[in-house]
Amino acid sequence: MLAYDALKRAITQMDIYGSATEFRLDERQLSETLGVSRTPIREAMTVLEQEGFVRSVPRRGIFVVRKTKREILDLIVVWAALEGMAARLAATSASDDEIAGLRRLFNEFEAMPPAGPIAGPMHEYSQANIAFHQAVIRMGGCRLIVDMTGNLFLHMRAIRAVSVRQENRFEISMREHMAIIDALEQRDPDLAERLVREHTMGLAAHVERHGVFPE
Repeated sequence: MLAYDALKRAITQMDIYGSATEFRLDERQLSETLGVSRTPIREAMTVLEQEGFVRSVPRRGIFVVRKTKREILDLIVVWAALEGMAARLAATSASDDEIAGLRRLFNEFEAMPPAGPIAGPMHEYSQANIAFHQAVIRMGGCRLIVDMTGNLFLHMRAIRAVSVRQENRFEISMREHMAIIDALEQRDPDLAERLVREHTMGLAAHVERHGVFPE
């Protein structure tokens, strides 16, 4: 499973919606980088294709799957439902330290001007944004929700990374994250669920208006 885990981790880090360029996976290069033969690489590729992460194109190679705009919008709706329920559960079951950890993720960004971070700080904010949503899912304490969101995460991570760089999403994102943390601190499950769901559906509306994704 070494090759599988390494490949999935590498794909997760790719900015697959950041440009129109397709991401092709080179068996030989991956074999050299991982220090394994090409057989486990091929076996890992087969599993990843079955899971919908990559696709094989005859005579061209293996490419990372990029969802269509319609598929992305459907994916966001599913994520909104699952993360919303995780937030409801987290409001009553997460520890004070776990909730405080969410606030610490954004401490360094709260003092930034409304225009938002640029360059390096923007990348750091994007990483904090992604870590926030992973943490909410985990804090809900439902193993099945964690498992169900696992294979959605690759695309959600890439979508959020692109959208936070567009328009004024940084300012909106910061404000909504703080409101969600407040609801969790107040131990208000109804409010926490609603705010998380609205936050994610706001992403869907943004993608509908501005997202540049395959049709």
